[in-house]
Amino acid sequence: MGFSESMESLKGFDINDVDFNNAGSWPAPVKLIVFIVLFSALVIGGYWFLVKDQYTDLERVVAEESTLKQQYESRAHKVANLDAFRQQMAEMQKSFGALLKQLPAKTEVPGLLEDITNTGLGSGLEISSIQLKPEQSKEFYVELPMDIEVSGTYHDIASFVSGVASLPRIVTLHDLSISTDSGGAGKHDRSVGDKLKLIVAAKTYRYNGDADGNKKSRKKSKKKGKK
Repeated sequence: MGFSESMESLKGFDINDVDFNNAGSWPAPVKLIVFIVLFSALVIGGYWFLVKDQYTDLERVVAEESTLKQQYESRAHKVANLDAFRQQMAEMQKSFGALLKQLPAKTEVPGLLEDITNTGLGSGLEISSIQLKPEQSKEFYVELPMDIEVSGTYHDIASFVSGVASLPRIVTLHDLSISTDSGGAGKHDRSVGDKLKLIVAAKTYRYNGDADGNKKSRKKSKKKGKK
């Protein structure tokens, strides 16, 4: 049957006369159209119910692969530099230990006050007062503040500040206030003029070992609670 004959048979075809039990008698164009429709439905249905989910899984796996590669590169870098990290850790622990030695223990605070007093007297200052203030606990250390009031010449005060900074224990100075001493010139006047009064807040520090102990005890209690 030629193309023209197929088209002629299609013109006389009525869709209401379609007999699905006798599809072999349908005109060739109708068979072709039905085949195309069924094939398209199968392709679309197969993609929707089978292939689409696989594409979603593929995208997820590709994203996981990228994350795993980054994790592998990061861990490989750490492993490759493990010896260097261990050496740095040992140096940090050594430095940390050296810093801890510069922090006074509770029993060493009176000795530190004596060192500050001797530094002031050695600089030629008159010590008006050194007053300890309440401790202030931080996360890893405890601040030991004190108010210091001394009087003397400019050079005496500069020598005192330098001497405090050179103490073997860490002492920091804050809120310095220098004013003219109302006592006027005296034995500390070394051709500089009237005496000066220095009021300064000093702070020293000690390691808060109790904080580590409390953290460890809290961890142990949490583990016991879980059991």
